[in-house]
Amino acid sequence: MRAAHFIAPGEIDVQDFPDPVVQSPTDAVVRVVASCVCGSDLWPWRGIQQRREGRIGHEFLGVVTDVGADVTTVKPGQVVIAPFVISCGECVHCKAGWTTSCLRGSGWGHKDKEGIPADGGQSEAIRVPLADGTLVAAPVDENDERIPALLTLSDVMGTGHHAALHAGVGPGSTVAVVGDGAVGLCAVLAAKRLGAERIIALSRYEDRQQLVRQFGATDIVASRDADALAEIMALTDEVGVDATCECVGTTQSWETALDITRPGGTVGYVGVPSGVEGGGLPLRKMFGRNVSVSGGVAPARVYLPELLADVLDGSLDPGPVFTSELPLSDVADAYRAMDERRSVKVLLRP
Repeated sequence: MRAAHFIAPGEIDVQDFPDPVVQSPTDAVVRVVASCVCGSDLWPWRGIQQRREGRIGHEFLGVVTDVGADVTTVKPGQVVIAPFVISCGECVHCKAGWTTSCLRGSGWGHKDKEGIPADGGQSEAIRVPLADGTLVAAPVDENDERIPALLTLSDVMGTGHHAALHAGVGPGSTVAVVGDGAVGLCAVLAAKRLGAERIIALSRYEDRQQLVRQFGATDIVASRDADALAEIMALTDEVGVDATCECVGTTQSWETALDITRPGGTVGYVGVPSGVEGGGLPLRKMFGRNVSVSGGVAPARVYLPELLADVLDGSLDPGPVFTSELPLSDVADAYRAMDERRSVKVLLRP
């Protein structure tokens, strides 16, 4: 069995690994049908964040081939979607809706609470611990044309939804989305789905501008910093937006997000903090304008059933975030394509 293997910054290849098998009664084994590269995978690849050598990838879906004796919610032959964090579904945090803080779970490609490494999702097959609490079955076959859209539910669509939800987007809202990567695009979709009347997307790249328009943006701002603030204030009669989805995680994106949000508005943040400087949030500015901040790591497993229903009935299609598709054997090219912004998101097929 082959799987992507992270070696060091700028170095990733595909190596042979033993076929996965059930090791615990709560395990399932899944033959991967589609996986992908996430923007957060690029941080260790660029050397910005530390990561141990080993298997990588946290977004995948596939077909169950085997299950442990205690698994009851999925069975061999079913197509299943795996959220980007493993969760038990039973601990206090899972029951409260925070599956990303599961007391028993872990991240794909990382060690679990007992120090046992979990497989990475950019692979041909994978062992899924805590299968009942993690996997969600989809009533489709592996050749369904909606596979790309379904794959987004493992992470980016749920993360975009988390941003919009925590920003307080609702019917009639004026929303800004900071970031035009896959998560930002999905935040535009989520804002439209939640009833936003006006969606201003901050995007400097023409190909991505076309996508944000397709996904529901009513206005596009291609500027940065003070120029972006001036444009958005002009678009909103010098008021600012009701809700901002921060989908990048840098100092610049945070400053913009806070500046463009109107008094009493909220920033919903999901961008993984990377290189954020300045000693924290500008609390005095937030205090004076009553601007709130809410968000963090999206509990994709919680959102999955609701978003799955919309994909299946045709009312939601995040699939176009995948602007290219490559075989797993070309995973290094997939990372380069995203790093060089030649692709928004790359779908990998075994």
